[in-house]
Amino acid sequence: MDQISQADRAPIRCATVYASSSNALHENYYRSASRVGEILGEAGIGIRYGGGGVGLMRAVADAALSKGGHVHGVIPDFLNTVEHGHKALPSLDVVRTMAERKQKMLEGSDAVISLPGGSGTLEELFEVLTLKRLGQFLGPIVLVNTRGYYDRVIEFLQHSISERFMSESHLQMWQVIDSPEQLMEAFLNAPDWSESARQFAAVR
Repeated sequence: MDQISQADRAPIRCATVYASSSNALHENYYRSASRVGEILGEAGIGIRYGGGGVGLMRAVADAALSKGGHVHGVIPDFLNTVEHGHKALPSLDVVRTMAERKQKMLEGSDAVISLPGGSGTLEELFEVLTLKRLGQFLGPIVLVNTRGYYDRVIEFLQHSISERFMSESHLQMWQVIDSPEQLMEAFLNAPDWSESARQFAAVR
């Protein structure tokens, strides 16, 4: 992929955030999620997320709102009683299915941030990686590796490349940060990506 200068890079105005709804995690996960929300809010970067009022989802939303950030939630109606749709959001879409949720969460988004999470978060992450591989999503994808949570996922992706299910070029699809303080730098330094990615989606 061709590199572009930081001066020429389009600014990140809105980021999709994938995150867990669990309330039973180590405190460092909530602290990290809150810091991500604060950083985005302070930078004036809007957030689109799963709309939940629990777990890491609530932590990132509350922190962003506390800094004057705009947070838009998207939640399926059948999850409103499980993930408890956040009551303080300025805007919330209630949709029918998980597929609609994922699509709407990416609408108008310039970047994706994946906080630690379970199967739902991992599904969202792998879907957006697939979209990027096919040139359907072009923005940075940043994994926030709190407590080394994503170490094995990264190792697996590298294994997929070594076994030639993916190519070396696909290593440029994501960035990994250990601290939220590295988030803005990760946005700035993300390799350029374009629709031409579909030309090498299949490994030959």
